Amino acid sequence: MFVKKCLALLLFVAFGAPTFLARADDGMWTFDNPPLKQWKERYNFEPSKGWLDKVRLASVKFPGASGVFVSSNGLIATNHHVASGFIERLSTKERDLLKNGFYAKTQAEELKVPDGNVSILESYDNVTERVHNAAKSGTSDADSATKRTAEIAAIEKDCPTALRCEVISLYSGGEYWLYRFKRYTDVRLVMAPEEQAAFFGGDYDNFVYPRHDLDFTFLRVYENDKPAATPNYLKWSATGAPDGEFVVVSGYPGSTARLLTVSQLTYQRDVGNPLQEKVWKTRRKVLEDYSKRNAEAQRQANPGMRSLANSLKRLEGQQNGLLNPRNFARKEAEEKDLRDKLAEKAELNKQYAPAWEAIAKANADLPSKANQLAFSSLGSSRLATIAQQIVTYHIETAKPDGERYPEFRDTRLEAFRSSLLSPAPIYLDMEEAALTAWMVEARNLLGANDPFVKAALGEAEPAEVVGKAVRETKLTDPAVRRSLLDGGAAAIASSTDPMIMLARRVEPVVRALRDWNEKNVINVETANGTRIAQARFAVYGKNIPPDANSQLRIAYGVLKGYEEDTTLVPFRTTFFGLYDRALSFDEMPPFNLPASIKNARTKIDLSTPLNFVYTADTIGGNSGSPVINRKGEVVGLNFDSNNQKLSNRYWYIEEAEGSRAVGVHSAGIIEALRKIYDANELVNELIGK
Repeated sequence: MFVKKCLALLLFVAFGAPTFLARADDGMWTFDNPPLKQWKERYNFEPSKGWLDKVRLASVKFPGASGVFVSSNGLIATNHHVASGFIERLSTKERDLLKNGFYAKTQAEELKVPDGNVSILESYDNVTERVHNAAKSGTSDADSATKRTAEIAAIEKDCPTALRCEVISLYSGGEYWLYRFKRYTDVRLVMAPEEQAAFFGGDYDNFVYPRHDLDFTFLRVYENDKPAATPNYLKWSATGAPDGEFVVVSGYPGSTARLLTVSQLTYQRDVGNPLQEKVWKTRRKVLEDYSKRNAEAQRQANPGMRSLANSLKRLEGQQNGLLNPRNFARKEAEEKDLRDKLAEKAELNKQYAPAWEAIAKANADLPSKANQLAFSSLGSSRLATIAQQIVTYHIETAKPDGERYPEFRDTRLEAFRSSLLSPAPIYLDMEEAALTAWMVEARNLLGANDPFVKAALGEAEPAEVVGKAVRETKLTDPAVRRSLLDGGAAAIASSTDPMIMLARRVEPVVRALRDWNEKNVINVETANGTRIAQARFAVYGKNIPPDANSQLRIAYGVLKGYEEDTTLVPFRTTFFGLYDRALSFDEMPPFNLPASIKNARTKIDLSTPLNFVYTADTIGGNSGSPVINRKGEVVGLNFDSNNQKLSNRYWYIEEAEGSRAVGVHSAGIIEALRKIYDANELVNELIGK
């Protein structure tokens, strides 16, 4: 393995090959520009437009994740950890569905998720020329941003009533596309295994392989109180995919940063990532402390603790990648290659070269405000976030649509109100603990005289301010939230609700910081990122995918094991491995098995594949994405990656280095449904019987 890595480095140094040129199974591609050439040359795969359209229309967008339609009656398959927020909303102290699992044998037993919503990408159009032309008329980066925003708002507003429209930026502003989404707002839980089955091995096994997790869940979307008709679904493969099989994965990867400049990456390495780690550790610590109070506190805090632990482990891998001199040298070589080639064309160089310096200056100024931007927030508390959103809503909706913050444009207000009025449970003790600890940390870091701290606390102690706000607020009642939304700005100005009053006090500070960031960083990066994208197109053409941005992408690869140090890692695990790993640890948590799995040991075909690894380019947000064979069948669900892949936020790690995505095998899911959960009705729907 060491020899392979050295050889790869020598070749890179010798030839200076820029990673702009897609290699191996590199890339999270948009559906308007799929990698058809690579598929044909490397895998002899030539899908029809109909094949691609069906995959697109079957690919389901969850908040921050992915899923897939797997029957014509609205049935969705995704990961358990993707649906855990939905499952948690349906759980109570007396009925803990996360811990004990759930299965509805009939549609009448399916549970409606409070404020559950998913969507699909119905259609899309290129609107780059409209947006760029509007921005070109600006006299400065700030003026261009104003005109760009107004044009985007106008484009989004011209949208069919039944759809939600959003203008998506690609290639750091090099392209803009109008995406039209069909939303489903009636989502019901069909089946979920126990969380311990889905997250077997806990944080120890997270981002490692081999894995042995039943990380799947099934939901169903309804329209007019009936299962929705979803003719564009993907068939389920009962046998899954063998070693070496070509697959594609379609989903909504969160974000990559592969097209950032070296100065932007330097900021991420030296300031941004360490600060993000501090934020997440602050929030995780208070949840851990709170969870120790009693069993109910543990239940309430568990989803947040798990999410933050996952985020921190991923961030550690990403940061280690940036701290690796060899990897960072690759980014420096990429940027040098582009700028050297640009310098050979005097007219283009004059037009685009200053963009790098402008972005570098913006990122040099950013550290002075970084702590304030990170900690001047009420985001650690759901109640405080609701209050802040209500206060901001009335300020923003008083403006013309094109001048508002994007999240308050007319086209997004329906989804905003639905989320704000969700009846999902709010736990006051946890809210108080989380917000108090956050305010203490903000005061310690920013100082007692910081504008945000002074506005939030004045001369009082965090526990006093937060305790009053949490205990006396009426915002736990969705009807009160609705009355404040509908009551106009006067209702907010006159409100004596202590949580609203807290949000009202900090709003000017939060707004000023956001305005500073937009003027001095975001607008500069957008304008000059567009110029760098145009320079890249001029030098290399459009032969690379854009950075991931939580929108639909398609990636590809093969099922394949790998070499790690001096041993070989198999492409798939089995139920044999699950029981062996549990017994090897004497079933000590987190390697304990739920009773359902223990009792099914003699019924299961232990040789059935359970998890597998494959080479496709994925990242957080791809959780729940279908892994699809040439026939358009689901052969698994993506749910994780291994440690070797964590730094792929910044670059694609060659598959020869052991970088792999991890999926739940479709055959393993069928075996579990039949033999562990007695879910034969669900199996019949999946396989078409």
